[in-house]
Amino acid sequence: MINLIFPKRCPICDGIITGERLICNECINIPRRVREPRCMKCSKHLDSNEIMYCRDCEKHKKHYARGIALYEYDSVKDSINNFKNASRPEFASFYADRIVHFLGSEIKDFNADALIPIPLHISKFKKRGYNQSKLIADEISKRLGIPVLENVLQRKIKTKEQKKLDDSDRQKNLVGAFHMPQNGVKLYNVILVDDVYTTGSTIDEAARTLLDGGVEKVYFVTVAIGYEK
Repeated sequence: MINLIFPKRCPICDGIITGERLICNECINIPRRVREPRCMKCSKHLDSNEIMYCRDCEKHKKHYARGIALYEYDSVKDSINNFKNASRPEFASFYADRIVHFLGSEIKDFNADALIPIPLHISKFKKRGYNQSKLIADEISKRLGIPVLENVLQRKIKTKEQKKLDDSDRQKNLVGAFHMPQNGVKLYNVILVDDVYTTGSTIDEAARTLLDGGVEKVYFVTVAIGYEK
């Protein structure tokens, strides 16, 4: 009955789909997986098998240990925009299903105590009505049994939109953006979950905050990642 009132939508073309499918037949091959070789740190595609890291990871020290991403951002950018800004929270099921199908063994190898979604500032949460990273984390958790800890990391500063800033300003924009409240849970390995990795500034600042709070190792998983510039 609920599908008659709120029909399920294809995460790529936004058309109505029926049955158990999470994507329509016409769109199934549109999202492009990140190809090998990948950066051993952030998972961006590399142009050569003879190098191990992208230029950004070679140049800048990262606080996270390693990360993985499923799709090339350009192939799913409209989908992700609708997911976040056009009230399509159900797309999280498709993203998580594909993440676990293709990257599940790597995620298990992280041996994580918890999935931690990148938090939204309260003002953005109220405007959107949901945290897209939390929805993805919840769906991954259902499939892999790794618990989601939503309140381990909090966003205390309302930062400017990262996409409107250059690389240098993105780093400055996020300094002190996150806070890790004191709690009695000892976490060793955790996985940050987000929708997109562009420069990685958001994930890296979140990882720094978690490490400062006593977490021993931080990984990440995202739906999509941008190209190396």
